[in-house]
Order: sequence, then C-alpha cells, then structure tokens
Amino acid sequence: MGEPGQSRRGPLKSAVPSNVVSPVRRCSRTACGRPAVATLTYVYADSTAVLGPLATYAEPHCYDLCAEHSERLTAPRGWEVVRLALDSGPPRPSGDDLEALANAVREAARPQERAAGAGGAGHPGDRDTHPMEVARRGHLRVLRSPDS
Repeated sequence: MGEPGQSRRGPLKSAVPSNVVSPVRRCSRTACGRPAVATLTYVYADSTAVLGPLATYAEPHCYDLCAEHSERLTAPRGWEVVRLALDSGPPRPSGDDLEALANAVREAARPQERAAGAGGAGHPGDRDTHPMEVARRGHLRVLRSPDS
C-alpha cells in the first residue's frame, strides 16, 4: 500500500485543516459555520427548551446557536420555549468591577505606605491608614462591617 497517510487515491486529507481551528464558538447546527450568540438547553422534566445568552463554557448537553437559528427555533409539540434576553454586544463592566479596579489601582500606587506599616501577621501599621481593616492574610484583607 505504501507510506502511512497514503492511499491508492492519494494522500489522506483531514475534514478540518489543523491550521483553521478558531477560538470562536460556532453554531451547533449541521453545516452552519456562523458564530454562536445563544445557548439552547433542554429541560426534559419540564418539557421546556430554554434559549438564553451564550454560556460562558461549552457544555456537553447544550447547543450553541447563531442569531438566525436562535430566531427560528421551534420546540417539539407539547414543549414550551423560554427565551431569555440575549446580550446585545460585549459584556460591559459593572459598577462593582470598576470600583474594585479603581481600589486596586489606588492601593498599587501606595507601596511606600504598605512597606512602612508591615509589622507582622495583622499589620497593625495598616490599621492606622485603613481604619476598617481588621486583619490581613497575603493580598486579602478582612474589613470591619460599616455598621459596627
């Protein structure tokens, strides 16, 4: 027969070239290569198909669908389709995310204060600069409740 990877008809070819692997999740429908925008999950116990925003991770029992296939989705007779609001664009940071980022930047800008107050496991010097701080372990801080 000849060398491995060879047949009488010529070299064997992969169905998907190895250099065309994309990190973008694609629609699960056969022969559809469009990017996925929604995730379909079947809840068999309730006879319900749930169509929602694209899941963070590809799950084995869920189906990623493109915009066209998610709009045309129908369920089996007797089943209900629940359509959750789809995100319209990339996820935007929340107020909490922005506040945490601002606090991290402020803390990173004060390395001299931290070095001056480093005195042990509880960092008593830090309590003077941070009255809400009760304890510290590594990069984590335990803060006093604002109510107390």
